[in-house]
Amino acid sequence: MSAGGASEREQGLRRSLGKAQIVMIGLGGAIGTGLFMGSGLAVGYAGPAVIVSYALAGFVALVMVFSLSEMAVVHPTAGSFGTYAETYLNPWAGFVVRYTYWIAQVIAIGGEAVAAGLYMQYWFPHVPVWAWALGFCLVLLYFNSRSVGSFGTLESWLALIKVVAIVLFIILGLVRILGLGQPAIGLHNLTGLPGGFLPKGVAGLWMAVTVGIFSFNGIEVIAVTSGETENPRVAIPAALRTMVLRLFLFYVLAVTVIVAIIPWTETGVKVVAQSPFVTVFQNSGLRDAAGVMNFVVISAALSSMNTNVYLCSRMMFSLSRGGYAPRPLGTLSELGSPVAAILVSGVFVLMAAAASAFTPDAYADLFGVALFAAILVWIVILVSHLSFRRRHGAADLPVRMPFFPWMQYAGIAMLVGVLVTMGLDPTLDVSWLYGVPWVALISLAYFVRRARLRIASARPPDEG
Repeated sequence: MSAGGASEREQGLRRSLGKAQIVMIGLGGAIGTGLFMGSGLAVGYAGPAVIVSYALAGFVALVMVFSLSEMAVVHPTAGSFGTYAETYLNPWAGFVVRYTYWIAQVIAIGGEAVAAGLYMQYWFPHVPVWAWALGFCLVLLYFNSRSVGSFGTLESWLALIKVVAIVLFIILGLVRILGLGQPAIGLHNLTGLPGGFLPKGVAGLWMAVTVGIFSFNGIEVIAVTSGETENPRVAIPAALRTMVLRLFLFYVLAVTVIVAIIPWTETGVKVVAQSPFVTVFQNSGLRDAAGVMNFVVISAALSSMNTNVYLCSRMMFSLSRGGYAPRPLGTLSELGSPVAAILVSGVFVLMAAAASAFTPDAYADLFGVALFAAILVWIVILVSHLSFRRRHGAADLPVRMPFFPWMQYAGIAMLVGVLVTMGLDPTLDVSWLYGVPWVALISLAYFVRRARLRIASARPPDEG
């Protein structure tokens, strides 16, 4: 099956997303609890060296999104990288990567919902986290069932809130660090604490890269939106150029402010209970500002959840249109939305979010499981792109990966290294505990399905 054939079989989705919307959707997908809450885990691993960790994670994200965008402008489909894996690798890879990405997004949404519930305890400490988590999930499932234009508008506003907040956070942080109009904090907390800039060594720096990569997860939404973008050949490259630089600056500068203002021993955690962004404001004596920031990180979680619901529903829609999932999941409403795929995905999202009722470590556990799937998908994207370039070259591409193929090789090597390293950390080893059996199970399902199709095709017509 060619990627062009996939575009035809996925017809019906409305091409109503503009360039500005997909830029904000991309930012919204990549700026979520991975930065606002997961950064606390990263600081706990690496200390001030978390700055380098996020820079390395940003490099991998840069390689991945450039590679993916090259393929998206040639083959704009909702199935995106799942379709590319099927076309440029083999059908098994396309099947596994789409279902794996779907389950990763379902779990990630549950994790974001748990994080949002934790944020709400800042104001309502007696309301259980699971109640908030389930409530937020139901609201966003409703909004996603509307038209894609409505989704794009909602996501643009939610993303704008957190982008403005991050910019203000960075500006105010730099003012405190440089001492503009007040005593300067300086950079003492980066190098003057016990252990210096690298208190946990290179091993700690590398472990923090895992959190950084998860933080950037969601940036691949640009490729998925290509199936519903007005002019993907123009809009995708334009969105790519503006979004990648902004994300890199937002992440690196934000974590620099965090570890420069507050000693890393206070913001670094092993069990996430509060955003380090809020901690910075609280320790600065700005209680009201901390409340405002808590509202911002809640909106960030909702924005990321909203985007991820979009992502997993489009993956399920693509699977159905490809014959890999029940046919009703490939149907569209009058507004052009795959409501059935959204509802089925929503049931699994609610199950993931409900995990917070059983363990206080729900966010870290969900994070670990989703991370395994996300890294596996990124590896497949880069390998698919290598095959894509061998077949198409780069002569007529409006966006091109610089230093091809060496940056792809470097990105694949780093992702494989992170995947292996995760098993060494007791917080993230849950990713292997569930990730490997998942890949085995979904692979078994693929080969069983293929065997049944072969038997059915070989059966004489009169036995049908």
